[in-house]
Amino acid sequence: MVSTYCLTPKAHLKIPTIVVFLLKKLSPFHFHHCKFYSHHSLPFPTTSSLHVKAIKDGSFQNLDVANHLLNVYVKSKNLNHACKLFDEMPRRDVRTWTILVSTFARVGSNGAALELFKNMQNEGIKPNQFTLSSVLKCCSSLSELKIGKGVHGWILRNGVVFDVILENALFYFYVKCEDFGSAKWLFESMEEKNSVTWNIMIGAYLDTGNVDKAVDLFRRQGLKGVSIWNTIINGLMRNGFERIALKLLYEMVKDGTLFNEVTFSIALVLVSLLKDLELGKQIHGRVLLSGIHVDGFLRNSLIDMYCKCGEMKMALKVFEKMDTYFGRNENSIEEVISWSSIISGLVLNGEFEDAFKTFTSMVRKDIDIDAFSITSIVSACASFGVLELGRQVHGLVQKMGHKLDAHLGSSLIDMYAKCGNLDDAKRIFKQTNYMNVVLWTSMVYSYALHGRGREAIQLFEFSMSHGLLPNEVTFIGVLTACSHAGLVEEGCRYFRLMKEVYGIKPGVEHFTRMVDLYGRAGQFKEIKKFIDENGIHHLRAVWRSFLSSCRLHRDIEMAEWVSENLLRCKTLDAGPYVLLSNIYAIKERWEEVATVRRLMQSRGVKKQPCQSWIQIRNQVHAFIMDDRSHPQKNEICAYLYKLIGRLRKIGYSSDGKLVMQDVEKKQGEGEMLLGFHSEKLATAYGIISTASQTPIRIMKNLRICDDCHNFMRYTSQLLDKEIIVRDIHRFHHFKHGCCSCGDYW
Repeated sequence: MVSTYCLTPKAHLKIPTIVVFLLKKLSPFHFHHCKFYSHHSLPFPTTSSLHVKAIKDGSFQNLDVANHLLNVYVKSKNLNHACKLFDEMPRRDVRTWTILVSTFARVGSNGAALELFKNMQNEGIKPNQFTLSSVLKCCSSLSELKIGKGVHGWILRNGVVFDVILENALFYFYVKCEDFGSAKWLFESMEEKNSVTWNIMIGAYLDTGNVDKAVDLFRRQGLKGVSIWNTIINGLMRNGFERIALKLLYEMVKDGTLFNEVTFSIALVLVSLLKDLELGKQIHGRVLLSGIHVDGFLRNSLIDMYCKCGEMKMALKVFEKMDTYFGRNENSIEEVISWSSIISGLVLNGEFEDAFKTFTSMVRKDIDIDAFSITSIVSACASFGVLELGRQVHGLVQKMGHKLDAHLGSSLIDMYAKCGNLDDAKRIFKQTNYMNVVLWTSMVYSYALHGRGREAIQLFEFSMSHGLLPNEVTFIGVLTACSHAGLVEEGCRYFRLMKEVYGIKPGVEHFTRMVDLYGRAGQFKEIKKFIDENGIHHLRAVWRSFLSSCRLHRDIEMAEWVSENLLRCKTLDAGPYVLLSNIYAIKERWEEVATVRRLMQSRGVKKQPCQSWIQIRNQVHAFIMDDRSHPQKNEICAYLYKLIGRLRKIGYSSDGKLVMQDVEKKQGEGEMLLGFHSEKLATAYGIISTASQTPIRIMKNLRICDDCHNFMRYTSQLLDKEIIVRDIHRFHHFKHGCCSCGDYW
């Protein structure tokens, strides 16, 4: 009856009540009919009752019965009781040892498995092929080349007959330990090779970057199984050959090979890299049509794909329906990754407010918060410039006991720096005390962002003198520091150092920083020479930086020449058009201003609205120019009028040319528009909402204009109040009528 019942679907749900009754009737012989327990994860009471019954009726002395019980325990994931049973067994054979060795290997307790194998040999038990395969798997995971070679030698000395499984285990061991000479010799000497063998060899070539050899070996295969397709496509992606991987994915479909869960996950990662949303939707549809079980891993691949393709609505839809369609395994790795992925996606797509709400929900639902979720939300705080929320997240990190490692430390340094609190960034940097390039680069860039160029360079020089190798990001920070501090000679020297000493190939950002370095210093001839020497005429970012320098120095002739090079690219970025328009407006050449604006309209280019925001008592208040939507608008405007009047008495005057409009205006109307720039409204609100000695921190999505810069300087002088403004390029610390940029920005 028990043997028949085990064939019933979901029998394991009813087994406990039925078996307890039947065991009372069974003799030791009938006990062997209960082998089906090994295929189910039995509740512990049932497994324990089997154990008790075996001891009471004496069947435990039967080695087959004891081995079955041991198998039941390990399949039920009761490893502690399995080990206890193992120690109590009066006799043990090769199967007994193999059950436990293979179980430890399967769950990743590789050291324990090798120790058990050693004890097995000491007891004189000869391992079989399956035991040896498990031991070699442990050696592979631990990269224990010496031990694995010892096992290989033992096999040869004792005349163990190789089957294809054991040969594959040995082959995989040599590949994982990067002993490719032995791996190649073994591969060529194998008489029988199955799909696993070819898969290992292809994977080995891909791991060493030998893509051509891997593809050639793949092409030589006749009938290709799904695992080989998965290996080659995934390997091509890891080596940066996404387009070839996509081509092979289409070939796989044409070949008629059915996708499995791994194939779908690999395909979704490929879509994420290519940012091909339409293809991603097709694969999602194929998943649903295939009827394949969408487990947590595949669901997270779908969420990640939609996030990286910028389709947050679909990502949230998959995320929100995970309880309904996929079931919920509370605080499982899959669930934690789902939450982390959705928070990361919201941050990646600039939806910071929703990221904060989702993170708050994650905390309230008591979901385990991993380091990835924390770094994502800290990054959101940095991008949005919300210092108080960033401090709360930092407090949560400390409360949870997360170790302040290099990556979390660098995220916190970046957050404090971008929220305008350089002192706390330095404090975190000193606490970490690691010689790690990511950490030190964050601090170098933080100094650069705040215009502390000399300190950034000192830190960089100190790190090099202590043997820390800088990377390409480090040099972006160093060149930014030189640019913002006007250190032209130093910047040129570090650019050469990057190429000639460290062998780092300059990227777009390095070239842009160098153009900015020359441009801020007014060295336009050097910029032309630099562009010619490096062959970077095709880089829009370089020309835009050049144009920005023309505006800074009000060189209209050079600006027109630069604009010709930039606008022929037909960029949809409004920045270059606005820069040129502003340059014409400064010179009061209104016809040219109108021409540029008509060009923008004809090309469908839209200017990004200027916005400033300030955080007061855990609430973010955003403003745009001439904003009248704030609940305290009357109080803000009244104070701003009064403040501007007081500032005029100590020397402040509005620059009417910065209105940038060729219209008939009544006297004072231009100044009125300038008076309602977004950062001035945010400043006024900050002043009336904070104590007199409390610094004001304002974030702005575009470059601060000359007039607002003067306004901040005079306001800090009049009120003896520190004002910190972060624009798109850097921080400005206004104190006692001076700015940290030295009016050089």
